[in-house]
Amino acid sequence: MMEDVMMKKQNFFQLLRFLLLLSGPALTACNPAGPYRQPDVAMPAAYRTSSSTANGKDTTTVATMPYTVFFTDATLRSLIDSAVVSSLDLQIALRNIDYSRQALNAARLGNIPALAIGADASLSHPSDYGPNAVTSGEKNKQDYTAYATMSWEADIWGKIHSRKKSALATYLQSAEAAKAVKTRLVADVAQGYYNLLMLDEQLETTRKNLALADTTLNMMKLQYNAGMVTSLAVQQQEASRASVALSIPVTEQMISAQENALSILCGKMPGAVNRQKNLFMIAVYNDLPAGVPVSLLQNRPDVRASELAVRAAHANMGEAAASLYPSLKITAEGGVNALRASDLFSLPGSLFSVVQGSLLQPIFQQGQLRARYGQSKISWEKSELEFKQTVLKAVGEVSNVLVQLEKLKAGETLAAERSTTLRKAVANAGLLFRSGMATYLEVIVAQTNALQAELALSDIRRQRLSAMAELYRALGGGWK
Repeated sequence: MMEDVMMKKQNFFQLLRFLLLLSGPALTACNPAGPYRQPDVAMPAAYRTSSSTANGKDTTTVATMPYTVFFTDATLRSLIDSAVVSSLDLQIALRNIDYSRQALNAARLGNIPALAIGADASLSHPSDYGPNAVTSGEKNKQDYTAYATMSWEADIWGKIHSRKKSALATYLQSAEAAKAVKTRLVADVAQGYYNLLMLDEQLETTRKNLALADTTLNMMKLQYNAGMVTSLAVQQQEASRASVALSIPVTEQMISAQENALSILCGKMPGAVNRQKNLFMIAVYNDLPAGVPVSLLQNRPDVRASELAVRAAHANMGEAAASLYPSLKITAEGGVNALRASDLFSLPGSLFSVVQGSLLQPIFQQGQLRARYGQSKISWEKSELEFKQTVLKAVGEVSNVLVQLEKLKAGETLAAERSTTLRKAVANAGLLFRSGMATYLEVIVAQTNALQAELALSDIRRQRLSAMAELYRALGGGWK
């Protein structure tokens, strides 16, 4: 008996080895879609800017700096830390990574043989006059089977391998997308914080000008009582003072809205944001190293994610192309079978085994499969164009911010000089008015111009700081 069992097993594995050897040459076949190649993008040697420093050949860039080093303000770093931990947008992006990881794990098991075990039992009572009529004494037909089935598809044209590459590219793309969310988050928190400091500065400036307007108004009232000015002068100053006072609640409302926006960005309920420094205590840096444009291909997460989308589309095209060709599937089944439960494990008589190999070539589905391949090819070409477009936009964003930083630096110098001059003009106008050498209109105009100049100066400083944060993001910094 044991010899019969061993003989059946030997024949079973010999046939299985023969089918595996038969499929061996097919496994070395090339992917019909060809090897992947990164889309060729003609990158410029330098960013478009008049700065000689930015146009240098140095590949160092602020993108390689952690945000804890790039941003020196402790309050801002604390806000960014809170946002990175609690931001709902970032948490959603991380869940996308987890989802893609599960898909990748499933794809990695694509060419592992499928193994299943099972047991069947049936009891039937056929008709006495039908084709399955029982002529023996037993009226009930019984059948008992316990079996194990294994099936395996040979990856002849790289279909399963292409599926794995697509899943891997999609997983890596989701990781890069999360990095892009973090980069954007860091810049948004920094820009919101700088905007809050600007509003603080403008509120303080407005309050100082309101106190100055009150002083001027009191002086005009005294002169009116002395018959030195008309009631029109007092009324004009009262209107000017009211205009300054009106802007205070507006600015306070904007501060509350900005604090709420920052809190939400950090994953917290809307509330106050503690800060110690004012806008002009934050250091600004000139000639920040931007590196060369080609570094964007490695540093910017959205550019990397776009290139990984091309990889995934190419792999999907390879899978669609492989579906046009024959597929080889090997199936092996073995177990025990008997017409009585008592005979189920009466070896070797109850043993059975089946090994078969099938080579299938789709015929009537060729039209659908070719259409699917054509769609996948179009998707691949589209993803290449989108990648090139992403690169162009990235280079343009960096170039724009570099020029913006240059011009804002020059603009802040001019705005500071203008503000200083107008503050002196306010003091001189007050002295001249007291001595009767200037009109009340000149005093009002001087005060209004000084207020607008100081508000503009704080706005330019905020723009410079925000541009620094935007350059950091545009270069791909903040995700490490």
